[in-house]
Amino acid sequence: MQLKRILYWVVRMVPAIIMFQTLYFKFTGQPESIYIFETVHMEPWGRYGSGVTELIAAILLLVPGKSHFGAVLGAGVMSGALFFHLTSLGIDVQGDGGTLFTLALATFICCLIVMYQERNTLLRFIPGSGKS
Repeated sequence: MQLKRILYWVVRMVPAIIMFQTLYFKFTGQPESIYIFETVHMEPWGRYGSGVTELIAAILLLVPGKSHFGAVLGAGVMSGALFFHLTSLGIDVQGDGGTLFTLALATFICCLIVMYQERNTLLRFIPGSGKS
């Protein structure tokens, strides 16, 4: 039981840490971040919008009882990141060896795991799911 609790905290902390780490690049307008959002025609509003959303998601992932909301937000933002990696950015962005893609994928998978673990809580928000 204790190991399960520790693993659950790990799958919440990993995406939170990754999303917190990227905030510096987004909010300070680092060249790599500007390049990414210019490439997908979403600079600067997409950079700031995704940064704010990732900040909220990361905080919620770490708050007991609210991690399901953070996981949904995190998975949503990362699905967008993965989409752009696969359609216009490529896996390797500016010679990073696929690091950004890998981090987005890891964040997405961890968020999916949290969503699965919190599925009963999430189902309460779906009308007609019978879980109200």
